[in-house]
Parts: sequence; structure tokens; C-alpha cells
Amino acid sequence: MFTACGVITITTDFGHQGPFVATVKGRVLAHFAGARIIDVTHEVPVYWPAEAGFWLARAYSYFPSGSVHVAVVDPGVGTARDIIVVVAAGHAFLAPDNGLLAPVVARSNSPAIFRLDTAKAIARFKLPVPSATFHGRDIFAPIAAELAAGRVAPADLGPKTTDIVPSWVDEPTVTPDQVSGVIITIDHFGNLITNIDGELIRSFPAPVVRTGGHQLPLRRTYGDVRPGEFLALVNSFGVIEIARAEQSAAEALGLGRGAPVIISSR
Repeated sequence: MFTACGVITITTDFGHQGPFVATVKGRVLAHFAGARIIDVTHEVPVYWPAEAGFWLARAYSYFPSGSVHVAVVDPGVGTARDIIVVVAAGHAFLAPDNGLLAPVVARSNSPAIFRLDTAKAIARFKLPVPSATFHGRDIFAPIAAELAAGRVAPADLGPKTTDIVPSWVDEPTVTPDQVSGVIITIDHFGNLITNIDGELIRSFPAPVVRTGGHQLPLRRTYGDVRPGEFLALVNSFGVIEIARAEQSAAEALGLGRGAPVIISSR
């Protein structure tokens, strides 16, 4: 069930150069002046919906129930790709159907998915003819505003479906004594963040993390090793992270997105 609370979050690969983020927000406010708009991130690597979905799936629960989450990483903008609306855990999500929302769906017990009837929505909300290259401003923003204002329900936006594009990155492979995943992103500090949830290795008595020919101990926090030493830990979003105390693990190890990570019980 979704009951709008007026909060809209925005996740994109737009960066902060130019007016793109601002005009998306302006379009939201033109439709719903009372919207409370929060930026999740606009620094997703361009054309890489997998990272947007990863962050959104792990960040949305920190927002109030009834929030609308708009995610626009859309290399297929202007083509026949669909737009979907997902309702999960009392939240609504609006994104291209390009695998971005697959992690949200996978982590939800009973998601409801609706395929946007774009032509009907444009007519219903009296939207101008959208640009072929900026649906974030011309389609996503006004529809998110209508959802956040409570003037339209997700189920009113198009037919229900269960068929969506899968994530570009596979979920971790799990056996009783080993979990295999990948580095999904690199943060501002050069920490290598994997797609392996800490819960997956909770039963391991002495986990060992292996990646790029290195074997790392699992610690509780950065201060448990000396500056310059490498470690792995369960970070604040509950996933395994590879770090170098007070330095960049990414630069030192030469690893990046997609690098395999294996965690096993010693």
C-alpha cells in the first residue's frame, strides 16, 4: 500500500554541470509546490543503472513511508524502452525499465509493478510534448509530483506487470562456506563497495575476503588497523567494503567496478 507523504528523492547520473538537476526539481515544484525534494546522488557513473539501483535499494528505507523515489539513469531515453512504477514497503519508485529497479524488486517481499502508459499520462496531466533526450525533466518529474501530491495512485498509471528487465549485475552466488560477488561502486574515500550483504556471511566463523590477488581480514571499523593497512568490513549500508585505513584502497589495489570478490570461511 502506498500513501503519499510529499517527499521525493532523486537519483541520477546527471552530475552537477549545467541546469539538468535544477530543471528536474523546477518541474516537480511547478506541479507540486509543497514537495520536499531530497538528492540521493547525481554522481552515478553515466549510463550505469546498476549502481543507481544498488544505492536506491539500500537507501530508501531511511526515508519516510510514502516517499516517491525517482531514478533516472537512462541510456535508452527517447527509444521504445518502458517506464515502470514499483510500490514496495510503502514507497513508490519511478524509473526506466532497464534493470535499475530490479534490486528494489528483488529485496521486497511483495512488490507491485506497473508499466507506465506514457501517452495516457501525458494527456492526463496535460504535459507538453517531451524532449527526446530529457525524460527526467519532461516525464519523470511531473509524474513524480502527481504521485507525491497524492493526486494519482501508482495503479492508475498503467497496467500491472511482473515482467521487468533484470539487473545488469547478478546477485551474489552463495554456498554454505563461500559467497562470490563484485565491486559495485567506489566511494569518495576510495573504498571499494561490494554487492555482498553482510548478512550472507554472518554464519562464517572467520571470514576471509579475497580480491585482486589479495587476502584481507574482516574487521569492525577502520581504526582496527594501522594507517595504510588494508581491511574489509561491513559498512554503514550493511554490505562488505574493502578499505585502506586513511588512504584509497581503489588507487592502491588498482581495482574497480566489476572486480570479483570472494568471501570464504577460513
